[in-house]
Amino acid sequence: MMKLYYAANACSLSPHIALREAGLPFELVRVDLHAGRKLPDGREYKELNPKNYVPALVLDGGEMLTEGAVMVQYIADLKPESGLAPPNGTLARIRLQEWLHYIATEIHKGFAPLYSSLAPDEYKKWVIGRLRSRLEFLDRGVGDKPYLMGDRFTVADGYAFYVLRTWNRLVKEPLPGRLADYAARIAARPAVEAALEAEG
Repeated sequence: MMKLYYAANACSLSPHIALREAGLPFELVRVDLHAGRKLPDGREYKELNPKNYVPALVLDGGEMLTEGAVMVQYIADLKPESGLAPPNGTLARIRLQEWLHYIATEIHKGFAPLYSSLAPDEYKKWVIGRLRSRLEFLDRGVGDKPYLMGDRFTVADGYAFYVLRTWNRLVKEPLPGRLADYAARIAARPAVEAALEAEG
């Protein structure tokens, strides 16, 4: 059985949602970020994952994946009938990868200075403005569709949901455009509700 190493309020929520949406069996293993990144068995997480950040997905054969945007595509491809990702080799798949890359590099990583006590307040204000512009582009991408890729939920929506929650938690300003409605649609999905409940 696969094992997903996660932390609450972390980007591991995205593959956690993907696993539940796909209906795949997995074990959830908490990494305690506030206690030296310890595992439940007392080991240091970096012994398992030298990158020392979540998520990590240990596959049935013992191999490990550690990058969320790649991990969610792997999960989707294990259960292609779930529709969590378009088929490989299609332009639609490239568009999905484009969104995953944008969310990872332009939004997710953009939050990093807001966690730092070393970043001056003026710089954090600039960061928030930049993030807002990135979210405005995401809002235009969703438009009047239910989800980023159209009528069907994909792994890009699960990742987008994580960054929208992060904005709400760290910035505490209204989301641009219709993103609050978009996030609420995702939050209402049974698999998402189950993931949030499991993570506490």
